[in-house]
Amino acid sequence: MTIIKRFRRFTAVLAGLGFATLAFTAAASAATATLTPPGGGGGAAGPAPAVQTLVVGGMPGWQIALITIGAALVAAVAAVLADRARAARRRLITSPA
Repeated sequence: MTIIKRFRRFTAVLAGLGFATLAFTAAASAATATLTPPGGGGGAAGPAPAVQTLVVGGMPGWQIALITIGAALVAAVAAVLADRARAARRRLITSPA
């Protein structure tokens, strides 16, 4: 594969990831939008309803750190394996026949 084809494929993947990120961002901002009540909402509004929290807390910090460390290890192993595979392929291509 030539350099131009690799560059094209890389830019296509990068553009796809960018558009996917943009779509998720737009969906998240649309989900938090507030709607006006039907009828224009010109009248006096009543008191705001009480909000009840169903889940208290969240994910503890040690779990977040553990997930981050695990993701970093998986990415490092994948990078090493990809580098070794590419080096082995280069050796096969450049070896005399």
